[in-house]
Amino acid sequence: LKMFWFYLPVHLLMEAWLCRSIKVPTTSSQQSFKTDLLNFYHSLILADGKETTIHLLKDIPKRYYFVLEEGRALAPFSITVTPCDVPIEWSILVRKASVSFLGKTTQGDHDTQEVSKSQKAPSMVSTIFNYKGNSVETYMGMSSHSALYMLEFLSTERDTHITVYLTTDTTSGHLYPELPMDPRIDVIGIGHTTVTLTWKHSPSVWQHRENIQYCLLVNEKHNYKSLCAAETAIRSLGMKLPPALALSLSPYLLEPQQVVILSNSELSIINKASSGEVRQICVGTRNTYTVPNLSPSTQYYFDVFVINLLTNASAAYTGTFARTLEEPEPKVAELKDEKVIQVVLDGKKQKSYSLQYQAIHKKIQFTFQMCHGQVQVHITKNGKTVASENISGLRYFSLKGKLLDTYSVQLRSTEKSNSSVKVQVSSPLHKPLFPLLPESLKIKSFSKLRTCNSVTIAWLGTQDESKYCVYKKRIEEDQVWMELQSADRCSSPESRPKSEKVLCKYFYDINLHRAVTTETIKGLDAGTLYLFDVYLFGPSGIPVSYHSKVVKTRKKC
Repeated sequence: LKMFWFYLPVHLLMEAWLCRSIKVPTTSSQQSFKTDLLNFYHSLILADGKETTIHLLKDIPKRYYFVLEEGRALAPFSITVTPCDVPIEWSILVRKASVSFLGKTTQGDHDTQEVSKSQKAPSMVSTIFNYKGNSVETYMGMSSHSALYMLEFLSTERDTHITVYLTTDTTSGHLYPELPMDPRIDVIGIGHTTVTLTWKHSPSVWQHRENIQYCLLVNEKHNYKSLCAAETAIRSLGMKLPPALALSLSPYLLEPQQVVILSNSELSIINKASSGEVRQICVGTRNTYTVPNLSPSTQYYFDVFVINLLTNASAAYTGTFARTLEEPEPKVAELKDEKVIQVVLDGKKQKSYSLQYQAIHKKIQFTFQMCHGQVQVHITKNGKTVASENISGLRYFSLKGKLLDTYSVQLRSTEKSNSSVKVQVSSPLHKPLFPLLPESLKIKSFSKLRTCNSVTIAWLGTQDESKYCVYKKRIEEDQVWMELQSADRCSSPESRPKSEKVLCKYFYDINLHRAVTTETIKGLDAGTLYLFDVYLFGPSGIPVSYHSKVVKTRKKC
């Protein structure tokens, strides 16, 4: 018998199910009603008490239906439909027999005559609700066991998907978290790179605090009316979301274009794409939050979703938007002849620093000495660009113009970390403050000349007689990278401990091919790493540091 039922066609199985589920008198009018119901055997039954995902093809309607369980009388029900992309059209239709048809014939001949009069009455179809849009909509009504309710969905823009939640149990709580009476998000503070938001608590927080959390969505496009719609939009940008975002927030499933930040029980997922970035920030049950690291003078859209962590169901607050303040004009510092200033640039904020100089000579020279990192230098004369370059060492720009020409210098870090640079402007008539540099600032070591307690290093000199000082520092294997990255090429060697100083010497050679000097440093420990620095001092005493060199002495000799 079980095998027999398994091989029955779908429409016969549905007919059997409907005959069992819908109890009506066995008359020809009843048979007509049941036949009408079976005309929809190709539709699907909507599950009660479960959120169902439905995929819609463009311009092809899709129909679902439901009936009450056997033996139930009139009962309340609710249907919630969540569009996950484009606006859709959906309707609720009810199909039932005439009013007299609904009575049972158990009261004698009079009632029997009433039924016989209505045997030719056709079943009635009426639309009780319809909607078009992309908002989350909930319909609440009363259902009869003798009526068939049909839900019809249509997408006219493109293929899409929606979620539908039907329940006939209104006493055991809600699948979706509740929204407050006023579901708006208030903007209570706006800065150049921050926006502070607040919203009223969901009533669900007080009832199920441990299972509820708020998540924010920040983007530059528009607001989203549901978390489902937001996730669909993020996927359309080519970004892969971790499954069950609200439940697990699993960072190990992220794509390379996603950045995860976890701090103070707050999780942020930043999805980066060519069309902008979308941030998802889950903040627990806090209802006030300051969104950081925004761009100045940019409009952002903010959505807040309250999420039930047990069911993964969510409800959306009414989204808002705000424009961050314009970035203030950078302060302009005046450059004066022969004066050296040092500028520190914030790599994280990527702010520029402006310098201005009014020429008192026709020929001038800008000198930039990088202390740390790398910067972009942009020089204009009377508003026109005359030089633009990224620099990482010592760089001179010799320019020619007229008296009282106005030069502007814009400096910006090219790295995420802070950068530091010294700047000087002077006339070629004045003696330069910075020393004449050799072709290379590299220090060379000779592997064959290494011993257990000494190393030999060499460096290039210039045609000018200058002072060179050598310093050494003992370091560990795990300190090499940090020492090389954090080296300040503008710092004076006088700030270093006296124990690190090895020697100072003067030398030069008119023939640049022979302007090379070597030095053997003795008294070292075997099998030990040392960091060596060479400083070149110019006429004014301003030092220029060669690139640091790490050398390890031999373990055995």
